[in-house]
Amino acid sequence: MTESNTDIEISRRRLLGTVGAAGAAGLALGGTAGALAHSALADGPGSGGAPGSPGTLASLGSASVPFHGARQAGITTPMQSKGHLLAFDLAPGAGRKEAAALLRRWSETARQLMAGEPAPTGDTGIALDAGPCSLTVTFGFGHSFFDRTGLTDRRPVALDPLPDFSADRLDPRRGGGDLWVQIGANDGLVAFHALRSLQKDAGDAARVRWQMNGFNRSPGATGSPMTARNLMGQVDGTGNPKPAEPDFDKRIFVPDAGPGPAGHAWMAGGSYAVVRRIRMLLDEWEKRPLAEQELVIGRRKADGAPLTGGSETTEPDLDKRGTDGKPVIPSNAHARISAPEQNGGAAMLRRPFSYHDGIGPDGAPDAGLLFICWQADPLRGFVPVQRKLDRGDALSAFLVHEASGLYAVPGGPGPGEYVGQRLLEG
Repeated sequence: MTESNTDIEISRRRLLGTVGAAGAAGLALGGTAGALAHSALADGPGSGGAPGSPGTLASLGSASVPFHGARQAGITTPMQSKGHLLAFDLAPGAGRKEAAALLRRWSETARQLMAGEPAPTGDTGIALDAGPCSLTVTFGFGHSFFDRTGLTDRRPVALDPLPDFSADRLDPRRGGGDLWVQIGANDGLVAFHALRSLQKDAGDAARVRWQMNGFNRSPGATGSPMTARNLMGQVDGTGNPKPAEPDFDKRIFVPDAGPGPAGHAWMAGGSYAVVRRIRMLLDEWEKRPLAEQELVIGRRKADGAPLTGGSETTEPDLDKRGTDGKPVIPSNAHARISAPEQNGGAAMLRRPFSYHDGIGPDGAPDAGLLFICWQADPLRGFVPVQRKLDRGDALSAFLVHEASGLYAVPGGPGPGEYVGQRLLEG
């Protein structure tokens, strides 16, 4: 049964009779404003001119990251403004064959989406008019994956469970998992599109175990490039190892011919990701005066410079003392405790996202850091530093570690390969 136009349209006369002259004036103004708004959007910079016509993408939208390479994307890629982290467990009865088929599907989807192309099957159109926006998709394997696939003899020792830390309040439902996926992009819809595409690709082979959403400052939001800030307002990540440093690769990536059984050669060029959900007790932190916050961190809040002077990139002078004879950077300051020289040279590449999951019943924000760090060996990277922080970091009083995971992230796939192929078919 169809309705006539008179059944579904409201006539101008009837509408004016209902709302009156004042309402009509408001509607007319609203219509004009709507037209102006549409015109402004359609004819804006990069639109290509006529309303509805395809335009030229800005550099933010057109930037792309290659899927193929010696290493997976999303490790040394510049931090993106939107991120999703999620873990899957293989479905009951699924094993090595199903895992290989899933990684093959995921790899093809990631390859196309990272190139700015539609998903290979059943694209939803969520990101239909967007470019790649620096999308990256990174895949890793949890400790349990090797049991599920009968590959325990190929599980690296570096993937052994992390030790317990006294400050941990871990929820096992939000950690672990057979498979881990990291998605990053500089557009929220592009990132979500990848999330939905990979979830659909999983089909009956795997089920989502946990999923978290994060964000960072958008590119171009500051007048000059700088290290990101976290939700405490602190410049966060200044001490990261730099790719230009001669020992960067040795610290962050598994060597092609590293120690260990030959069966672990599938990890050549890969890295290990430690993932921690760290809630920040922002109400307590924000009660502290600026001077106290800076003593807790050991750096100035305004520019991230060490309290001993200089700029953000100046090395802290851990021996410097004030006129009172006390260390300028306190003995329990975060910057001192976490410094590589205080931890036998241990270092890791931190690449986190902030998160905010609403307001709790007590009125406090459920917010903090989705901490992600990369290293060639977590027992030489994350573990010694976290042990030191666990014993005496002044910042620990304002943090709660709520979830944890450790994942083996293999090297990048070559043309025609899928991620993990050297493990699953080697």
